[in-house]
Amino acid sequence: MRPLSGVRGTLWSVLQSADFRVIWYVGSIGEFGRRMELLVLSWLVLQLTDSYFQLGLVLAFNNLPRPMVSMFTGYIADRFARAKVMLAAQSINVLTAAALLAVMAVDFDLVQPWHVFAAVFLQGLTKAIEDPSRRTGIFDIVGPQKLVNALSLDVISNNAGKMTGPVVGGILVDTAGFTGAFAVLLTVHLYNWALMTRLQIPVFQGTGNAEPVWRSMGTAVKYAWRSPVLVGLLYITIVMNTLAFPFQQFIPAIGRDHLGVGATLVGLLVAADGIGNLMGAAMMAVSRDLRYHGRVFALGSAGVLVIGMLFVWSPWYALTFTLLCLGGICQSGFATMQSAVTMLATPHDMRGRVMGLLSVCIGAGTPLGVVEMGAVAGAFTIQIAIFLNAFAGFVLLLPAMALTPLLWKPLTQVESDAPSGAQISTEPAADQASS
Repeated sequence: MRPLSGVRGTLWSVLQSADFRVIWYVGSIGEFGRRMELLVLSWLVLQLTDSYFQLGLVLAFNNLPRPMVSMFTGYIADRFARAKVMLAAQSINVLTAAALLAVMAVDFDLVQPWHVFAAVFLQGLTKAIEDPSRRTGIFDIVGPQKLVNALSLDVISNNAGKMTGPVVGGILVDTAGFTGAFAVLLTVHLYNWALMTRLQIPVFQGTGNAEPVWRSMGTAVKYAWRSPVLVGLLYITIVMNTLAFPFQQFIPAIGRDHLGVGATLVGLLVAADGIGNLMGAAMMAVSRDLRYHGRVFALGSAGVLVIGMLFVWSPWYALTFTLLCLGGICQSGFATMQSAVTMLATPHDMRGRVMGLLSVCIGAGTPLGVVEMGAVAGAFTIQIAIFLNAFAGFVLLLPAMALTPLLWKPLTQVESDAPSGAQISTEPAADQASS
């Protein structure tokens, strides 16, 4: 066991890896397509129904698969070739986009909200399948010393997609309609599928004990429960995904009904937090000697909640955009360190399962939060709904910041960089962090 004294890898050395560049491109293009699809389908539901509640259901259905399947997908990530898992998930994305485009092309009047909910549910399913394999695949490619640099680049690529996807989607809806936008989206999914066929991820040969999936899930939960670092991280993850991040789904309503703008400017507004994320991730990507990963994670979460309480009251588009960019900078700390802390605090042969547990916590909170927020918005106003949720989230964040080692202790690495086939430690890193 040795303290994680810092990130000695550089941005350039990470990018020199051809395998990392491929998985980086896949993540970037995939997030671009996902964010474009969410904007187009959210705007479609808002136009079809004029209902804040049904707008919220788009994100609810998108995240519903996570708690249902993520523990299984974490198990899959530890037991099967990660590149093949990702390719299978992307195949579902291609088929879903093709089916919805076919309905639009035959007769657009046939499109109903349930078509949208089914499409985003399948998109969420593929995201839950792909995430543990892709994130742990990054670790397998770059190793522990360059992990924060690599994950920061991954956040940069995700937020490049998060930034450009809604803008392109809004422009396409205004210029080519929903059918034209989905034709472009299908092309994006097909290109990413072809790129995934080039993925080369090292295969980790662990202990060879293929325990049953239910026992595997229990092992991940027991390991996380014994780790104060992971308990704090998972608790904050649930709080943020229940009370903070669902507000992003209602930005189209803020833009259309409060600021009075159309699809193109709504797309730019949705992209604002992605711009901020990109700025924050770029700063972390070149960082060195970063030891307090949990501190960046917790304080970034607090910043997102404060911005959530402020931006909804802005009467001006430019100010709203600026505040959302600042919130994105805070969110980059959350996003980068969420995966970094999870993987650095977990042994190699359990990493996929604990990442699956993280995905369960993400998915368990979001559907509840977005449905509740949509219901409050329908009963009162969207501003009140977002403010109350952000305030509650900030209050609930305080116990984790005070009672877990996230803010106060540097993270320690649970294992040496074990060679293939080697036995590795399974003692929680939190025990070291809190000692």
